[in-house]
Amino acid sequence: MNLESYIRDIPDFPQKGVIFKDITPLLGSPEGFRTAIDMIAEEFEDAGITKVLGAEARGFIIGGALAYKLGAGFVPARKPGKLPAETTSASYELEYGTDSLEIHSDAIGPDDIVLIVDDVLATGGTASAKNSLVERTGARTAGYAFLIELDFLGGRHKLGDARVVSLMHVL
Repeated sequence: MNLESYIRDIPDFPQKGVIFKDITPLLGSPEGFRTAIDMIAEEFEDAGITKVLGAEARGFIIGGALAYKLGAGFVPARKPGKLPAETTSASYELEYGTDSLEIHSDAIGPDDIVLIVDDVLATGGTASAKNSLVERTGARTAGYAFLIELDFLGGRHKLGDARVVSLMHVL
């Protein structure tokens, strides 16, 4: 199946000069979405994943489906102030500033094996921040999974030696 056919380019969003990779057509296709989730799950089915970590908002969609498929728990990473219990936070750099993500401090334990997911791997800042959250708990990151990797931005090099699976690549 050609998953690329489900990705829509939106020029000049969220700012001029950016070509946004819109995954909503993929999410809206039962066949396309199921195929993408199955392909990623197949790559990690023998990794012993106990938790899947995804950041709001698209990471929730992909992460929740993967957690279900892998028989793992799902851990939401949110913007500061959105989670009700004690949190652990990690900051990361954006092209235009900095941002932070938080997880509940008790969401991941030292015995967990975590898969970090998102829709797009760009500069690697968000994924690296999620890995920092995992490392603080003493858990192990088994790998990273993305629908799309923007190869020209070089984000993969920020992710160390962990396994990185990207279903589609933009050179």
